[in-house]
Amino acid sequence: MSTDMVRSIEPVIPALRRYARALLRDRSAADDLVQDCLERAVSRWHQRRNEDDVRPWIFAILHNLAMTRLRRASQRPVHVPLDDVGGTPLALGAPQEDRLRYRDLLAGLSKLSEDQRTVLLLVTVEELSYADAARVLGVPIGTVMSRLSRARERLFRLMSADPAAESRPTLRSVK
Repeated sequence: MSTDMVRSIEPVIPALRRYARALLRDRSAADDLVQDCLERAVSRWHQRRNEDDVRPWIFAILHNLAMTRLRRASQRPVHVPLDDVGGTPLALGAPQEDRLRYRDLLAGLSKLSEDQRTVLLLVTVEELSYADAARVLGVPIGTVMSRLSRARERLFRLMSADPAAESRPTLRSVK
């Protein structure tokens, strides 16, 4: 492995891990995905098109691998032995306001469509340009912009919604 390759790939690894964790919502599966992505990037280093910025190319590899895994996972049920569950997933989160906002954000992200969530994560969290995000996803820039706009709007509505307001009866003034 050349030092040029290492210098190009190494700074991208933390961002790849963040994106993989956001997509898969499982730390060990995300780490496995990043490992597979890095193996593929190293083995196909000669196939990259842009010599200067490898970030979009590596993110495209990770995204494609993640979508393949998610498709396969949706086709078969998940089996978790009861003994492996333990008490951790059943425990309540911390009552601090930041933790609650974080939980609401994750819940809001999970309610977005896969297309909207991936665009939102690539542009806002990973700070890819619209053009780079379009290359990663294989869609036109206009599609990235419209998906991002819809994702931001829907996430804002989900985050600012008062859950009690939906079940509360509305009163009308009768004159």
